[in-house]
Amino acid sequence: MQSLLLSVDRLSTWIGKTFAWSSVALTLLISWEVFCRYVLNRPHAWVLDAQIMLYGALFMTAGAYTLSKNGHVRGDVLYGFFRPRTQAIFDLVLYLLFFLPGIVALTWAGWNYANESLAIREQTFSAEPLPLYPFKYIIPLSGFVLLLQGLVEIVRCILCIRDGQWPKREEDVEEVDVDKLKDMVNVHDADIAELDKVVTAKGGRS
Repeated sequence: MQSLLLSVDRLSTWIGKTFAWSSVALTLLISWEVFCRYVLNRPHAWVLDAQIMLYGALFMTAGAYTLSKNGHVRGDVLYGFFRPRTQAIFDLVLYLLFFLPGIVALTWAGWNYANESLAIREQTFSAEPLPLYPFKYIIPLSGFVLLLQGLVEIVRCILCIRDGQWPKREEDVEEVDVDKLKDMVNVHDADIAELDKVVTAKGGRS
């Protein structure tokens, strides 16, 4: 069971990190357009639409990735003080009441929305139109992956209620942990204190 949960986590992570390259494309596109507009005096009407679509793709595909890392913002003023089993009960109720209906509706409506766009070969309203329908398929794709990740989180809630502790997740990029950093470079508090004395002594002599 744990291997299946982690496999879905890896899928969400892979999709999120793949579409994260959209930020690089956005940076290059905006920089190029600024150069064209203010240096060459040749702006392009389609660039704004492309920027919006790239940002939308980046934003939507980040949902499942963030959920797989338990990174969504929650009002945890009280939640953080609960035992894991109590946390899991709260999460499970919220997933069933709010998450599942909303994400199922998003995926279903997004699929119909994208198909309608494809049927009419929808384009952006611009002097230099871009095809819009390929990007609209990102809506049901993001909804489906988010729904899949949500089901995994529901299973984690059930396992936590049963076992009294949260199942492990794969580690990912985290904020710098000073203690871990010290261990990595084999530096300890005593060494830092000794170095501080040496620096202070040299500063006093100067």
